[in-house]
Amino acid sequence: MTDTNVAGEAAPVFKETIPLWLAVGITVLVALPFTLWLGPFNMATWVSFIVWASYFALGAKPAAAKTIIPAFGYGAALTGIILACVPLFGFLPSLVTPGDLAVAVPLFIGVCFLVYSMKWATVFQTGSLPLFNGLSMVLAVYFTGSYPQVVAGPLEPLFAAAWTFLLALLGVGLGIFNIWLTFPKQVQVEGS
Repeated sequence: MTDTNVAGEAAPVFKETIPLWLAVGITVLVALPFTLWLGPFNMATWVSFIVWASYFALGAKPAAAKTIIPAFGYGAALTGIILACVPLFGFLPSLVTPGDLAVAVPLFIGVCFLVYSMKWATVFQTGSLPLFNGLSMVLAVYFTGSYPQVVAGPLEPLFAAAWTFLLALLGVGLGIFNIWLTFPKQVQVEGS
C-alpha cells in the first residue's frame, strides 16, 4: 500500500543518506561546545534538547519553527514577567520556606492567565507543547540559576527568560540541522 497525499496522489518517499541515529549523535556533539566552552556563558543545552524534541513532535520540518518560536517565546516571556512580579507579593506570609507564598500566588495567577490566553491565537493552541515548555523551562532555568549571572534585581527573571528563549532558538536550530544532516533524498517506490 502506498501513502497518498490530500489530493489522492502518491506521497513522495524520502530516504536518509546518513541514518538518523548517527545524525542525532553528531548533532549532540555539535551542541557540546555551547555547554562546555563558553565559561560563564555556558548554555543549559538540556533546554535546547527539549525544544529539539518539540521540533520532532511537530513534524520535523522547518515550518515547525513558525509554531515553536512564537509559542515558546510567549510562554517564556510571560513566565519571566510573572517571576519579576514576585517581589510585589513579598508582604505575604510564608508557609514552609521563606517566600513560598510570594512565588505561588503570582505563578497561580499568571499560569491561569497564560492558559486562558491560549484561545487568542491559533499558534498558541497548535503550539501548546512549546508554549508549556517555555513556561517550564524558564522556571527551571531561573530556579536552578542556569543562566549567566550578569543581571541582578528585578530584571533578573526577565534576563533568565530571554536566556531561555535563546536556548530555545538553539534547539530549533539543532532540530533543523539534525534533519538536514540526514541528507534526505526523494526515492521512487516500485509500483508507483
